Amino acid sequence: MGSSSNDDFSVLVLASDLGIDARPFLANQDREIEEQDNWHDCSQDFSDEDFSDLDFLQFFRLQGSDKSGNRIFRIVGKYFPAPVVNGERLKRYVFHKICSDLPEGPFCIVYMHSTVQKEDNSPGVTILRWIYEELPSEIKDRLQVIYFIHPGLRSRLVFATLGRFFLSGGLYWKIKYVSRLQYLWDDIKKGEIEIPEFVQNHDKVLEHRPLTDYGIEPDPFHLTEVPSTAYSLGRYEERLASREFMS
Repeated sequence: MGSSSNDDFSVLVLASDLGIDARPFLANQDREIEEQDNWHDCSQDFSDEDFSDLDFLQFFRLQGSDKSGNRIFRIVGKYFPAPVVNGERLKRYVFHKICSDLPEGPFCIVYMHSTVQKEDNSPGVTILRWIYEELPSEIKDRLQVIYFIHPGLRSRLVFATLGRFFLSGGLYWKIKYVSRLQYLWDDIKKGEIEIPEFVQNHDKVLEHRPLTDYGIEPDPFHLTEVPSTAYSLGRYEERLASREFMS
């Protein structure tokens, strides 16, 4: 004979046509999942969240339009304090900026990678991918192109080897590398966005030392500018040898 269980259980049935809110009766896990999904709604009120500190840094701003008519979100990587801003808050801030500053219409991103340090300014490719994946498909479709200014060797290798598999939704094909500012003006009229001075200075360095793009610093101590003494020493040795032969 099978043993009977003494555990009590109950079944709660709610009529769907009575207009009863069933959320209080849901399990805690179900409620958490529903709350996480709510952030995708652009009509959500973010007034209870203070983003003034991130606005002050100006690493993510709406500025001007490109020649195709897409509004520009300018991202300055050097301005982002990665160690003190977690991925969840960054995700909510990005969504808040897009929904509040540009709730509709196509847009592009101008990302300035100049002098970015991985430990100080980069939230990580995994977090950036997660933020993009969490965006509604409507916002993904509105994103037309990403202008990646001054990409380093590491960035090129990561996207070249893993980009097609790591980036979904056609994002890989939307990235346009811009090695020099002069090439950016082919797509964006000068004056449409503000270029920080350190970005302009970095562009000048790359113009004179293009191998720096690939992590190679040719002649960092400027040794090629030191006059060579090999020729004069060689001539002296020749004269000394000739004198010994004559003697």
